[in-house]
Amino acid sequence: MSPVTILGLLINAVLVSTPPLLLAALGSCFSERSGVVNIGIEGMMTIGAFIGAMTAHYTGNGWVGFFAGGLAGMVFGILHALACITFNADQTIAGTAINFVGPGLAVFMSKALFNSSDSPSLTPAQKLPKMFSGTFAPGSFFYNVVETYPAAYLSIALVALIWFVFFRTRFGMRLRACGEHPRACETLGVNVRLVRYICVILSGFLAGLGGAFVTLSTVSQFRPSVIVGQGFIAIAAVIFGKFNPQGALIGCLIFGFCNGIKPLVGSSNVISPNLVSMIPYIVTLLALIFFVGNSRVPAASGKPFVKSD
Repeated sequence: MSPVTILGLLINAVLVSTPPLLLAALGSCFSERSGVVNIGIEGMMTIGAFIGAMTAHYTGNGWVGFFAGGLAGMVFGILHALACITFNADQTIAGTAINFVGPGLAVFMSKALFNSSDSPSLTPAQKLPKMFSGTFAPGSFFYNVVETYPAAYLSIALVALIWFVFFRTRFGMRLRACGEHPRACETLGVNVRLVRYICVILSGFLAGLGGAFVTLSTVSQFRPSVIVGQGFIAIAAVIFGKFNPQGALIGCLIFGFCNGIKPLVGSSNVISPNLVSMIPYIVTLLALIFFVGNSRVPAASGKPFVKSD
């Protein structure tokens, strides 16, 4: 293959592997910056992956399935917010519970509906559509780069939008303040619990979209192992990116590149497939080892807020 073709394949691999990580990471940014730890991203992505595949299977529309997956993640975001904000539960334990309940419920529903832990394979018409389908010759550079899923570019556009919300709007200022000094926000009349509720619910919605993207693009069906740690990789990207959307984008591009090169490297049969599958997780560990010390967690992150009488 020519260098141009290889470059096109690499870009295509990144555009397919990065969006689910990025969507989940952006959701994590909302939750973490508001002061609520959400390690339940993995479970929210998994339930989003199943509901997205199931909805697309029955409706025949990939976009309907995509947003249905987001709504499923949002329901789990509401549960997490209810436990952590209303009842002041331990946020780490609540997130861990979601990571068990989400996949378990997805498998249970899959077996109830399809008599199998795997959902039926989606047809091309049921999946997310590609942009400019059939415009470019298969295998060409523009075919690999341009004929991709619009949701991939949508996730990148969300980075700019969320950065604007965080740093150029009144809501973003209140959001960040609630994650640093919630008591001071309360004295200024800010409804800390409402802000945190909104952020955690948005976190679940975006994580659900990320899970739905996986089953509606590359995998084409739900399987119990379909997410395989991508939620935790997204959280690592947020820590790597210092809890900012632009930093999370850089982290997700790195991890997405590592995910994307797996099939390219594995196809050469030079390196063991088992070693190739370890690449994203090794890079995640290295990123946490070398960069976690440079990342400052919001001061009130993980601390329940009890409203003053």
